[in-house]
Amino acid sequence: MKGMTETMGSRITAGVDTHLDTHVAAALDERGGLLGVESFETTPAGYGQLLGWLRGFGEVELVGVEGTGSYGAGLTRHLHDEGVKVVEVDRPNRQRRRSRGKSDPQDAISAARAAQSGDCAGEAKTRDGNVETMRVLRIARNSARRSRTQALNQMRSIISTAPDPIRAELRDLNVYRMLEKTSAYRPRNRAEVAGGTRFVLRTLAKRAISLEAEVKEIDSILKDLVADTAPDLVARSGLGTDTTSALLVAAGDNPGRLRNEASFAHLCGVAPIDANTGKQQRRHRLNRGGDRQANSALWHIVITRMASDQRTRAYINRRLGDGLTKKEAIRCLKRHIAREVYHHLPRPKPTP
Repeated sequence: MKGMTETMGSRITAGVDTHLDTHVAAALDERGGLLGVESFETTPAGYGQLLGWLRGFGEVELVGVEGTGSYGAGLTRHLHDEGVKVVEVDRPNRQRRRSRGKSDPQDAISAARAAQSGDCAGEAKTRDGNVETMRVLRIARNSARRSRTQALNQMRSIISTAPDPIRAELRDLNVYRMLEKTSAYRPRNRAEVAGGTRFVLRTLAKRAISLEAEVKEIDSILKDLVADTAPDLVARSGLGTDTTSALLVAAGDNPGRLRNEASFAHLCGVAPIDANTGKQQRRHRLNRGGDRQANSALWHIVITRMASDQRTRAYINRRLGDGLTKKEAIRCLKRHIAREVYHHLPRPKPTP
């Protein structure tokens, strides 16, 4: 579907419905009139053609992209490199989809209208710096840790039902001694129960040892990256490489996109949410939204400070005296720490 209803020179707002192989873009003029809809390939050449097509209508003021962290990541980086402001657009409302139907051009138009009206999730992450490297490293690290835990659990399960000689020699060993012993197994007859069991235990042990080495290597890279990117933040009490990297990933490579510390708290899921209705007047309820890894990082910081920081313990005791439960006091502390973290997020130095 194509159409051009305006002349050159106007300020353009665009929307993009992203997919694996193609992106569908829609352009609107300043009054919301549809200028055109076109499809482009998800390649560097396609990104350039998409932007060139939009600039053919006038100055591109804003682009709303659906899925800037998935299928739209490449296009988002390209637009940022070209100096175009990109905002994250949520998927269309399901109720509206049921009533109006679903099509890629319509989704692109909806994205453009959401960007133009300001009904969007906010400025997109640039994903072009150290923080993006941390994000992909954390994905690999978390996957390796889960796989290692799974391998160890499988070993324990197999040992619990293994022949008595195998159970006797492994039962009282800690994890590292168990891995050392089972990785050295050399079963002769794998067709027998004992031989087959030793072979499987050796396979799982080698897998766990390899994954542990992988985690250690990634942790070393992460430590250097965090120290180089946010030395002031990682030096704060209770913050380590893991918690700091999780909070940096939540903020993105361009933390300036966050309007204030309240928006960062909302992003981390620690902003208070009212829960008042009728006769049931509650103060606030638990916020289950936001970036859950960042939320978990704030929780770990609170627990660390409760164990080692006198001011934190004094605050908890004071809030308990005010009638709050321990969970509510921790929730308040998470909000305070989110404010502290926000003011220590790395920001680009102004150019002279």
